[in-house]
Amino acid sequence: MMEERARSCLIQSRSTLEQDIKASYLMDHMITDGVLTGDEEERIKNKPTRRDQAVALLELLLRKDNRAYISFYNALVRESYGDLANLLHNSLPLVSPEAEKSFSDGGTRYVQTVLSEGGVPQRPVVFVSRIALLNKLRQKLYLLKDPGWVTVFGMAGSGKSILAAEAVRDHTLITDCFPGGVHWLSIGQSERSDLLVKIQTLCFRLEQQSQDQYPSSSHQRPPTSLEEAKERLRYLMLHRFPRSLLILDDVWDSFVLKAFDIGCRVLLTTRDRSLTNSVSGDNIHEVAVNSGLEEDQALEILALYVNLKKTQRLPQEARSIVEECKGSPLVVSLIGALLREFPDRWGYYLQKLKQKQFKRIRKSSSYDYDALDQAMAASIQVLSEEHRKLYSDLTVLEKDVKVPAKVLSILWGKEPEEVEDVLQDFVNKSLMYRDCNQRPYLYYLHDLQLDFLAEMNRSCLEILHTNVVRKYQQHYSQGPPTSGDQECLYWFRFLPYHMAKAKLTEELYSLMFSLDWVITKAKIMGPAPLINDYVEYGELLDKENSEVRAHFQEFLSLNGHQLEQRPFPDVVQLALSQPESSEVYRQALLKAKDRANNGDLYIDWVNQSSLSSLSRLVVQPHQGSVYSACFSHDGSKIASCGSSKTLRVFNSISGEKLLEIQAHVDEVLCCAFSPDDRLLATCSSDRKVKVWNAVSGTVMREFIEEHEEQVNHCQFTNSQRRLLLATCSNDMYLNTKLWNLNKPSSQNTLFGHSEPVNHCCFSPDDAYLSTSSSDGTLKLFEVSSANVWKTIDVGVLFPELSEQTGVIVKCSTWSADGRNIICAARNGVFVFDVNTADMLLEIRTSRLSTVQYCHACPSSNLVAIALSHYTVELWDIESKKKMADCSGHLSWVHAVQFSPDGSQLLSCSADQTVRVWETKKVHTTSAVSLKRDSAVHFNNTDITVVAADNRNRIQVRNGRTDSVVFQSDEQEARIRCTAFGIQTNAVVLGREDGAVQAARLTARQVLWTIRTRTLQWLIPGMGLAVALGLETGSVQVLELPSGTCLATLEGHTSTVLHCQFTPDGHTLITSSEDGTIRVWRWRTGDYVTLLGHKEQVRRFSLLSPSPSETRLLSWSFDGTVKVWDLSSGELLQSMMCHRGAVLACDVAPDGQLFATTSADKTAKVWSTASWECVHNLNGHQDCVRSCRFSWDGQRLATGDDNGEIRLWSVTDGNLLKICSSDNKDAMDSLHGGWVTDLHFSPDNTVLLSTGGYIKWWSVEKGEALQTFYPTGANLKKIHVSPDFSTFVTIDNIGILYILKKKNSVVAANKVSIKVRAVDLSEDCDVHIKFWYLDHSKSNKTLVDCSQEFKG
Repeated sequence: MMEERARSCLIQSRSTLEQDIKASYLMDHMITDGVLTGDEEERIKNKPTRRDQAVALLELLLRKDNRAYISFYNALVRESYGDLANLLHNSLPLVSPEAEKSFSDGGTRYVQTVLSEGGVPQRPVVFVSRIALLNKLRQKLYLLKDPGWVTVFGMAGSGKSILAAEAVRDHTLITDCFPGGVHWLSIGQSERSDLLVKIQTLCFRLEQQSQDQYPSSSHQRPPTSLEEAKERLRYLMLHRFPRSLLILDDVWDSFVLKAFDIGCRVLLTTRDRSLTNSVSGDNIHEVAVNSGLEEDQALEILALYVNLKKTQRLPQEARSIVEECKGSPLVVSLIGALLREFPDRWGYYLQKLKQKQFKRIRKSSSYDYDALDQAMAASIQVLSEEHRKLYSDLTVLEKDVKVPAKVLSILWGKEPEEVEDVLQDFVNKSLMYRDCNQRPYLYYLHDLQLDFLAEMNRSCLEILHTNVVRKYQQHYSQGPPTSGDQECLYWFRFLPYHMAKAKLTEELYSLMFSLDWVITKAKIMGPAPLINDYVEYGELLDKENSEVRAHFQEFLSLNGHQLEQRPFPDVVQLALSQPESSEVYRQALLKAKDRANNGDLYIDWVNQSSLSSLSRLVVQPHQGSVYSACFSHDGSKIASCGSSKTLRVFNSISGEKLLEIQAHVDEVLCCAFSPDDRLLATCSSDRKVKVWNAVSGTVMREFIEEHEEQVNHCQFTNSQRRLLLATCSNDMYLNTKLWNLNKPSSQNTLFGHSEPVNHCCFSPDDAYLSTSSSDGTLKLFEVSSANVWKTIDVGVLFPELSEQTGVIVKCSTWSADGRNIICAARNGVFVFDVNTADMLLEIRTSRLSTVQYCHACPSSNLVAIALSHYTVELWDIESKKKMADCSGHLSWVHAVQFSPDGSQLLSCSADQTVRVWETKKVHTTSAVSLKRDSAVHFNNTDITVVAADNRNRIQVRNGRTDSVVFQSDEQEARIRCTAFGIQTNAVVLGREDGAVQAARLTARQVLWTIRTRTLQWLIPGMGLAVALGLETGSVQVLELPSGTCLATLEGHTSTVLHCQFTPDGHTLITSSEDGTIRVWRWRTGDYVTLLGHKEQVRRFSLLSPSPSETRLLSWSFDGTVKVWDLSSGELLQSMMCHRGAVLACDVAPDGQLFATTSADKTAKVWSTASWECVHNLNGHQDCVRSCRFSWDGQRLATGDDNGEIRLWSVTDGNLLKICSSDNKDAMDSLHGGWVTDLHFSPDNTVLLSTGGYIKWWSVEKGEALQTFYPTGANLKKIHVSPDFSTFVTIDNIGILYILKKKNSVVAANKVSIKVRAVDLSEDCDVHIKFWYLDHSKSNKTLVDCSQEFKG
């Protein structure tokens, strides 16, 4: 109730008040103070006359409390009814219960009295404190113990006035700094005459307050001019209120400040920070109010307006409203006040905000403008006409985008210095913000300012965007920017946006369908922004050509992880791996041909096809293994974590990074989204569980005490209704816990497992929790009681295992209907009926692989299985059939998860990548893949490839057409190696000097050689034979293309690792894990066994490819190299070459030297004359796995497991070059893996190497000329054609690559070749091949200039 003294004063003054006041002016202030409702305002406004409205207001006021009296008094002061306010002043209540509550943060009765007397607005009924800003402002006010100025500046509606009023609501501040009082004066956009009235009112109020001490002062006449008013105010402030604070609210013009530049203490609020440049003194301070309320603060305000105690009860639209207005205090308050009267209009006001219909969000407070748009317009009107035009151009900016002055310099056609001056004016007037944390400065507009501009310029948006595009085209007529600075980044990011908004579709097509644009933008910004462009403008681009848009988007999605690498890869080479039908490939091919003419090296994948089961997106979110990844519940985001100790969130379409957190101090083992996607949980080897805000990345909750071992898995309930978090750990008994996020300790501990629990999973209805344990059991717990409901013993399904070995249940997943539970253990996946615990289906994968994870599709019968042998399998548990092998990962797959709608599947791996697959595209096919152990036969333009496939069949393919020439039945034993054998009638030897000789020879094979090293097979009408080495130790020889078995050779007792025909085709040599080598006369089955090695013999080599060569070189893991006589089996030499295993060996072209490499990190060069070490080559930091002599015998190349390649001089053993990249790549190696094979070009200028990918190097410079990235990795070897133009290999996921070098088009010089007489032993056709070596290019090219001779 109102105090009797105040009530009496109001009744006594009633007739005077009714006669003079205008109720509508006063009610705005009273609504803001929360003492009047909208309904009450409406009833009063419905009265017919102004006097009737005043009568109704006073009648209502008499029924209210002290706060209403104080609010009415303050409203009179603010509306310049100073004489009427004086009638009520002496009866102001000292305090009211409500007011006491309002001042609970430090205010007192004394403070309330001081502020009421000074006309300081009361705290709004709906109020949330902005602590950081408030403390900052109070710190500045403490600096005003001497006269000076504090400026609070910010854009319209940012809460400056409320902040200023709240800052002085502090007892200590007033008693220490301003014991003379605090005096509030609202200024606004005042003319000089209005300003005079306001100062007159202030002077009147001050004189009234001091009349007890100075009785005569109340009879002074009001000042009649600004100069007189200034002097009167100076006198009052300096003599009667010497230690007081003057607050000037909402100042617009500097002439106002001149009137108050009287040597007192002033706090002013304004939109123009530059106003204090015109005042005297140097005690000037600033507080910027740049941003809106925090989300929780804004939601709290809305909740208070609609009388909700908890923000969690607000509808979803509340969060959207806050997000849409960026927490603007004005907008939140306006909408909150409207919702108090119309609580069912959440969606309506959100829609108006989104549609920028600010006129519909009309005032319901004492703010000076009838609607939000008027407040915005008022800020712009103070600009000069030229600046208003420039400000209008900013309509084209995107929200939340900061631009450098240089961009606007291009747009406005002004010098950068001029532009910065204009922008400074905008910043001073709070029409723009400046980010001073970067150089050069970046500028941006608040969302509400952009929305207002867009609404104001709605009819000319297209013209404004067109102007931006034209200015860019004019400035960059010679090509796009390439500097990578902020200005360059703006154009790359937003040029397509401006083209789309301007409806310049032809320009947009030309830009987005250009490989040049893709290359430049990807190099500067990475692939994610490009993918976003193709998604965002997909509808426009599809009108021109939807296939081309899909080509570019697919190329970027599948190669994005490569485009993130530094040094930046050759995008043209990457694009040559696209299907021939792709527009990306077509443009890349044209560029490759053009660049090849300039001496560049490019490789074309000639047998490429649109491979099935390829992933839709590949992302490399972490440097290290990715242990867990999950979709958000809306499917738009993916979170991942792993050995890098970080948590990362990225866009599920483009891979764009949205959030990255250094989450734990040890490996992060699992991450999970909450049902509303607002939270993310992580658990780690550091024994901690953390819950994060999924947008800001701040930690919301941390559970660090209850788990004593690493926490393996975490998962939220599927519903938000009763939110719980489940965790499981390596603790022996207290290993599974349920957490309520509102409690500091666990809600329940689930007892039952005696060994670590690896995984936990809620049922679809959250009634049960399944747990998978290393004790070999799967348990189902009731969530409500925390009791065990069912136990399924999975260990009994593996009777072959001993008790000591044990069975580890890795994970479990529920079917979509909750009727089945599916779990994984060892190499099996098992489907059980939940009610009966009966096993319904057993899926057994390869015995060589283990199941790491499984997940059931929420919309179908599919189950995804992650395997240790780098693949993901999809099974249909209804039909009990495997539907696909999803290949692409290069290491163990740790986890898989379907998207909530089942349309996508993600997988994460130790290869540091997350792959996203389209379920419909992969679940209908199952591609046949080849094993990496292969043999290749080159014959002119024909290429024949033989390799085993994933079904253990031999496949022979035509490399030119990629067709299968022959395919065997499935073999009982695993095929481990293959070799071609050729049957012909004669041998032709070619020498390096160009002479060709043929003689009466018993050999039936025609060879073309250079320095006795085989260069080309020539097969005049004869077939091929292929040898197969099997895991059982047996060897088969098949005739091609019929597949007839010519011989089966038994003798080895363990796996055959390598096989090779001698040049005459009659002898087959094999080596085995049993440590022996066997030399077979394969047609008869006779053999000689070469005994001596103590460990497995992986490879061997003839000392020369000559048909008459009978010496064999072999090397073994026992560190020895041995030389044998093939015909007798006699051991000629045995050398202990290395302390570790010998991994590779190569013989020099002239047969005088051979090289060895070893796991002991060394390479050595040996003489075949003395069998002694000639050079000991040290320097590698890892196992040296490969080596190769150059064709001229002058250099030796060696490659190690760290990806490093070294070039050595054979003459003196000195290091010539180190071929390596500047930085390690994604595979933590300089070559994407071990360097497994090396080859020199015939002219010795280019070196080819294989590892995780294939590289061509300049021998002279040691620099990479080109890199080919296969889909898979871990290439074992590569087969090279004699002319060094064709390269054949198979990657670890079974894809065959036939690669051809793109040759330049050169003019053929005339060549004179003298051919010696050829004496033929028989009447046969002889084919002679001639080659011209083009020295005009840096990478010299062998040009075929053959003629055919018949004799």
